[in-house]
Amino acid sequence: MSAAIPAAPKRPNRIRFSFFVFLGVYPLVTALIYALAPLTSEWQIWQRNLVMVPMIVLSMVFVIIPRIHRHCHRWL
Repeated sequence: MSAAIPAAPKRPNRIRFSFFVFLGVYPLVTALIYALAPLTSEWQIWQRNLVMVPMIVLSMVFVIIPRIHRHCHRWL
C-alpha cells in the first residue's frame, strides 16, 4: 500500500499579496511619519529613516505579514 503524497501548498498570488502588504504598510508608515515628525523635526532625512525603517521592517516581519497569511490566506 502506498501512502498518499500530500499536496504542495498553493503559492500566494504576488499581486494580491503585495496589495495586502500595501494595505498594512501604508497606514503604518503614515502613522510613524506623523508620530516622529515633532520629535525629529531638526534631524536630517537619513537620521529619521534610520529610526523609522527598523520599526517598519520589524512590524512587517513580526506583525503585518503573519497576519496577512493568517487572515487573508483564502484570497492569496
